[in-house]
Amino acid sequence: MALSEKDKAFLDRITAYANAAMPDLDPQKTQVSVQLTRMMPIFETIAKEEKKPVEDIFIRYLDLANEAFVASNDKLKEAVGDSDDEGGSFRFD
Repeated sequence: MALSEKDKAFLDRITAYANAAMPDLDPQKTQVSVQLTRMMPIFETIAKEEKKPVEDIFIRYLDLANEAFVASNDKLKEAVGDSDDEGGSFRFD
């Protein structure tokens, strides 16, 4: 399922903020609590704009980020010709 333009703009806005707020952090090596602390201002700003709880904005972000990741992963699999039904295992005999 492709992201709507509104969802893409939402995700792009948060991603741009994250890139500016955390240019020095490796997400794989940085505690989630540290990442959340740095990201909270953008979640709060959007929550105020949309008159929704911060938790709703955070959950929406997680859902959309996951959806975008799955779509990106599917495109990568398609590009390299890997699919679950092709039995894409390699043998090194």
